Amino acid sequence: MVNKCLTIAYAEYDSVAELPEEDRRLMEAAMEATESAYAPYSQFHVGAAVRLADGTIVRGSNQENIAYPSGLCAERTALFSASAKYPQLAVEALAVVGFHEGQFTEASPCGACRQVMAEYELRYGNEISVLCYLSGGRIRRISGVKSLLPFAFEAEL
Repeated sequence: MVNKCLTIAYAEYDSVAELPEEDRRLMEAAMEATESAYAPYSQFHVGAAVRLADGTIVRGSNQENIAYPSGLCAERTALFSASAKYPQLAVEALAVVGFHEGQFTEASPCGACRQVMAEYELRYGNEISVLCYLSGGRIRRISGVKSLLPFAFEAEL
């Protein structure tokens, strides 16, 4: 038997304004993306934005459906849209934020979104920084999806 330990490194910022400029623009794009969410059932609007290797930002929002599993999370909407439009450009960063009852609120990628992000890291051979909006307006910045999903499915491509 071998005992092992995981360490998760992350940074927290007190506000969006405290972020470095490129991350601030990304989080602001995610905040704007909440406006296009289709969330008539949960009333929980989620916005995501991805920054590509050339600086392009692609937005996505959650899209609900009365047949619950048929909807799609904001993170995957943004990632799939970026991949369809710019398949040659690596994803460098992803920001996610919730909006509920008139205010921005905490959001974090679900397990399925984390696995998709892990696939994009594998596909492009680079870590993706993940920015999550937290309660009180703080921001958590995680470098690499392995910190969010340390035992992701992996395959040789």
